[in-house]
Amino acid sequence: MKRGRLSTGQFAVFGSAWIVICFLVLPLFVVVPVSLTPERFLSLPSGEISFTHYRELLEDASWRRSALDSAIVAFSSSFLAIALGTSAAIGCWRLSSTAGEAIRILMLTPMIVPSIVHALGMYRVWAEFGLLDTYPGLIIAYAMKGIPYVVVSVSVALANFDLRLEQAARSLGAAPFQAVRLTLLPNIWPGAVAGGILSFAIAWDEIVVALFLTRRAIYTLPRKIWDGIQDNVSPTIAAIGVILICATICAVLLKILWDRWSARRFGHAT
Repeated sequence: MKRGRLSTGQFAVFGSAWIVICFLVLPLFVVVPVSLTPERFLSLPSGEISFTHYRELLEDASWRRSALDSAIVAFSSSFLAIALGTSAAIGCWRLSSTAGEAIRILMLTPMIVPSIVHALGMYRVWAEFGLLDTYPGLIIAYAMKGIPYVVVSVSVALANFDLRLEQAARSLGAAPFQAVRLTLLPNIWPGAVAGGILSFAIAWDEIVVALFLTRRAIYTLPRKIWDGIQDNVSPTIAAIGVILICATICAVLLKILWDRWSARRFGHAT
């Protein structure tokens, strides 16, 4: 395609894309100046910049405890979702039948069911098993919500896997599990990691399930923010928002660096 002036159609497409990007991204940057205000209420700084609200975050033990609870739940549930979702995707792929496809579709239904419906059902079952307001209860709940995303991403990776590689390993004497470990897993792990990242993001941000399944023993960061805005919308919430945005940007940059390193190390992009 020749470089030069954009046609009317291309200008409309690029213009629409940039409008959507600005609509999604620009509100995030409003949070930054609000977090730097010296006032005790939401406002833009008028000349003076203060890091008071960031210092409050570091000094307040309740914020640190909420961040730790969220990290424990998010990491544990995403690892569980990766293990179960990858196994389920491989199982459905092995079946290669109508039953396997039906199972895969059923496993994706949590993606379209509203969170409050999930939360109501989980609350009823979790109460029977004594899992309310416990780490295992919340970890299992978020793992169940993350499994569909792992199944989708691993299924996409499996669609591009050449089955002859595993057959060649078996013909050379590899045991079934050894053939899977040496040929299948190295080719689908980027899909499993991508699904795990989505699962982690859900467990880190989701609030509805946490409101139903926890009280005070487990106090995740979204719940802490939710309870905070019930009494007073403090700029401290804007400060924690800025920290989460920076953490997300760092994660994206690390992923880009990892892809480039893998491309140089293995000769292909992950």
